[in-house]
Amino acid sequence: LTIVERLAARGIVLRGDDILLLYTERYDDYSLPGGGIDQGEDNEAGLIREMKEETGARSVRNIVEFGRYDEYRPWYKDDADIIYIKSFCFVCDIDAELGETSLESYEISNGMKPVWVNIDSAIAHNEQVSASSPKKGLSIERETFLLRLIAERLRD
Repeated sequence: LTIVERLAARGIVLRGDDILLLYTERYDDYSLPGGGIDQGEDNEAGLIREMKEETGARSVRNIVEFGRYDEYRPWYKDDADIIYIKSFCFVCDIDAELGETSLESYEISNGMKPVWVNIDSAIAHNEQVSASSPKKGLSIERETFLLRLIAERLRD
């Protein structure tokens, strides 16, 4: 059994009860913006780059660690059987106005777009998709768990 390890950074940006998430049409779900940390990049630099790429966030600042989520899942490439993902989650602030995104081609074809959404609505939506949709993505359990934790810990 071969395991490949991937480090990821994920951003949490709140405005009252609204949170900046990515809605992905292909999977009909909401997820935190973020993704893989590049070789030689530290966690915060990876967060800032991913936030800019996926949401158009400007001036990512006041970065505070929220926690880490570890998961193992089947891997689809030939170099390994399992992927071990360590997601470093950070609360941060951004400028009010989002700039242009620079999404990867698969993100565009999956219909990914940044949205401000009520956190309770996002949780309820993901729970419904998780319970009943045949097209749900592999990350929905992680994302829904993190959204519940964020709602519980970061509410004013």
